[in-house]
Amino acid sequence: MTGKFSEKIIIKDGFIMSVGSIFFGAVIPNATGLIQNSTSDISFLIFSYLYFIASAFFIWFGNRWILIFLQDKVDWLNNPFKKVFYLVTSNIIYTSAVLILFISVWYALILGESIVWQKIHFNILICVICVFFITHIYETFFLIKARETGMLKEEQLERSKIQAELEALKNQIDPHFMFNSLNNLTHLIDVSPPIAKQYVENLADVYRYILRNKDNKLVLLEDEILFLNRYFSLLSLRYSANLNLGIKLTESDYSQYLIPPVSIMIAVENAVKHNEVSEENPLQLDIELNNDNLVISNKIIMKKSVRESSKIGLKNLAERYKIITGREINYNSDNGNFVLLLPMLKLNY
Repeated sequence: MTGKFSEKIIIKDGFIMSVGSIFFGAVIPNATGLIQNSTSDISFLIFSYLYFIASAFFIWFGNRWILIFLQDKVDWLNNPFKKVFYLVTSNIIYTSAVLILFISVWYALILGESIVWQKIHFNILICVICVFFITHIYETFFLIKARETGMLKEEQLERSKIQAELEALKNQIDPHFMFNSLNNLTHLIDVSPPIAKQYVENLADVYRYILRNKDNKLVLLEDEILFLNRYFSLLSLRYSANLNLGIKLTESDYSQYLIPPVSIMIAVENAVKHNEVSEENPLQLDIELNNDNLVISNKIIMKKSVRESSKIGLKNLAERYKIITGREINYNSDNGNFVLLLPMLKLNY
């Protein structure tokens, strides 16, 4: 946040300004002897109070206008001395001019007496001190509101940035998934056209889920597992019994946890991509829940010919998890096993 206000801050102070004008317009002339309460003319006494209340209102309103005018003209943080100089100078000049006018008219035209400059100087001194005090209160209010506005804008910008990053990551998932699916489909068309046809039908169901949840940050674990089963049916059409999935979850687990959509699919896809899946080396994937973490594990069976990886899968998953949940995923490859931990969010009923 900068000290300069890009937008003028509106303050609803009509009531305070009215009460303040009445208070200062009645108290200061009494204290300085401009109003004589000993007079027997009640109507003139009322007129006297109204006259100086009007002068107090002009002083308040004018200095308030100056303050608002300078609000976005001079930056407190970058030019504090310039800001103070402009405010103090403007307050003194304007307040003095209004008081000289009102008090001169009061003496010369209303009372028909000679102007008492000593009283004018005394009233200017007292009023300027009061103006400085009230201006300080206004400035404090403006600075607080500017800080709140700046913090709110920063938060909105941060949310927009996060949303943009999330959209970019989502847009990476779709082509990445489709690219792998088409590779599998190409393989099946060569091997078994009937299975390829079934693969296309299952692919449509899977992609429907991806599109339906494209704008959802979280889904029920139950929905994600149902989707995983559909996705796994695609893999089974290609790998048959060489790829196995073990889901060790209870019924209560399904309905009490939330997870970013397509997270488990990315994990499974990553495992299939980086491990050999064959009759000689079948791949077993296990999914279970441990301490509010979804644990996805498999034995590492490195492919004989390994192509250079773009590393989109887990990196994408880690970034999405961080943005959506604020939590980190963890994975390790100790003792010949690859273990991925996805933090679950408990659903609050």
